[in-house]
Amino acid sequence: MDHPDLMGDTFQGESWEAWRAILSGTFAIPMEPKRSRLFSSLAGGRTAPKSRARELWVVAGRRSAKTQTAGATAVYLATVGATITGLANKLSPGERGVIALLAVDRQQAKVALGYIRGMIENSPVLAGMVEKMNTEGIEFTNHVSIEVHTNSFRAIRGRTLLAVLMDEVAFFRNDSSATPDKETYRAAIPALATTDGLLIGFSSPYSKRGLLYEKYRKHYGQCDDVLVVQGATTDFNPTLNTRIIEEALQDDPEAAQAEWLGQFRNDVEAFVSREVIESLMRSSPLELPYDNQYSYFSFVDSAGGGQDEFTMAIGHMEKNTVVVDLVRGQRGTPSVIVEEYTAILKTYKILEVHGDRYGGSWPRDEFQKWRIEYKTSEQAKSGLYQDTLPMLNSGRVELPPDDRLMLQFMGLERRTSRSGRDSIDHAPNGHDDRANAVAGLIAHTLHRVEIPTNLKCSFIR
Repeated sequence: MDHPDLMGDTFQGESWEAWRAILSGTFAIPMEPKRSRLFSSLAGGRTAPKSRARELWVVAGRRSAKTQTAGATAVYLATVGATITGLANKLSPGERGVIALLAVDRQQAKVALGYIRGMIENSPVLAGMVEKMNTEGIEFTNHVSIEVHTNSFRAIRGRTLLAVLMDEVAFFRNDSSATPDKETYRAAIPALATTDGLLIGFSSPYSKRGLLYEKYRKHYGQCDDVLVVQGATTDFNPTLNTRIIEEALQDDPEAAQAEWLGQFRNDVEAFVSREVIESLMRSSPLELPYDNQYSYFSFVDSAGGGQDEFTMAIGHMEKNTVVVDLVRGQRGTPSVIVEEYTAILKTYKILEVHGDRYGGSWPRDEFQKWRIEYKTSEQAKSGLYQDTLPMLNSGRVELPPDDRLMLQFMGLERRTSRSGRDSIDHAPNGHDDRANAVAGLIAHTLHRVEIPTNLKCSFIR
């Protein structure tokens, strides 16, 4: 970081002292007393490791230069550090070792790769080691590569890993796993074990669950080979205008304490457990056909493109249970999707659907073209979820075996405001299109069907 021929003046100045202390502790570099005290204050009072840490977890506020530091660490491990730490010696003849940097999404991956390229291009020494450079990473002449990917355990399988860096790990999300942070970690550990590689997680904190929080709870302040450090934005970036943080704390204290002070949130909890959702899913089939002995209802969650799905749920009431017959989700041209959905609705003898207020009058007009009446739900998303929760917890819902639906329900979070009011929504970077359609279906089915008196108590929260 200090050598002018390697990083120029990028990391010069006192503002980088916290990162120097953390990385010195991680790689067991001797520190002078002042830096050692700074390290201890960030590491929960523990002393620095006597040998290189096996894992490093950094819990830091936003704008703490986490991604830039992750990029610099990846460059070090792939070049100078590959020799100094002996990582290059772990490779067999003809084998290429990989330093994998995993980001939350494509945009963040581009930012990380941009930092890495800038560091290398501005250093004659490092630039001379480059063999090949592309949109996913850089290959060096020492048979070590840096690869930058979005978070996925698939991105690191089948590679000889020398190090894995997980950028903003508290916000890892995808549609194939309820715990992508843990899946990625489990995939990385065996590969790193063969090379004695280093695993690093950098992130702003979020709720008190997930891999980052588990590592913090188990290792923060403990003198073992897993190093956990925690600090506010101003600890890592003292040049930031503190007025920004003060205003954020006044506006939303809980959110600001996580985003700027590096503290895990107390106001966010899971909406429903995995065990509950799994218990409600029938084994098969995915979709139930029309049965003329039932009356059917539907709810749609329309979307105008992008990553959100245009979703539809159809269901009916059997005794005291809401049976979800089918859930559909598509991306594409909304008008084309409406045409397909109306054809399905008519096979279930449904001439009326409910939906949210998205798109103004467009959904109503588009469904009306096909003689389906679109009624706007009086309740917002949170209200629909709140009405649905008692039914889920009491086992009075039958869900289709839809993995994406299950993951979306499990990804829902309940947030409590300062006034004590709850709101329910998906986590950052998450989706809830299918879950919202099902919740709307359940809530509106209950409103249309008379509930036996002895069951009404279950809806009191």
